[in-house]
Amino acid sequence: MLMPSIFNNNFVDNFFDDMFRWPTSMRKADSSIMRTDVRDLGDSYELSMELAGYSKDDIKAELKDGIMTITATKNENNDEKDTEGNYIRRERYYGTCQRSFQVGDALTEEDIHAEFKDGILKITLPKEKEKPAVEEKKYIAIQ
Repeated sequence: MLMPSIFNNNFVDNFFDDMFRWPTSMRKADSSIMRTDVRDLGDSYELSMELAGYSKDDIKAELKDGIMTITATKNENNDEKDTEGNYIRRERYYGTCQRSFQVGDALTEEDIHAEFKDGILKITLPKEKEKPAVEEKKYIAIQ
C-alpha cells in the first residue's frame, strides 16, 4: 500500500521532539552537571556523583518523604583592581544544581553514609531488607 512520505518519517513524533528540545549549548552544559553512577554492592547501593569545582560546604543532602535530594550551590566573586581601584576584571557567578532520588520511606538519615573527596560525592544506601512473610492465623468463630 502506498502511503505519503509524511507517515514514513514519523513526522509527528519528530516535530514534537524537536519542539521541546533545549538549545545545543544548554544541553551540553546540563548533561555534565551532577553525573551520577549507581552501583549495586549486594547489601547496599553506592551513588557516585561528579561535583567538580564544588567544595564540601557547597553541597547539601536532604531526606524527606522517601526522597533524597542533593543540592550544590556555587557562589564566586572575582574582583581584580589596579592600584587606583579601577576594575581590570570583575566576574560573578552564582548557580545551583539539584538532583533527587527516590530511596523509600524505610530509610532514615542515620542509614545513609555520604563522603566527598576529590570532586566526587559518594553516597551509600542500604537496601531495604525483605520482611519475612508471617503467616496470619485465621480462626473460625464457634457459636
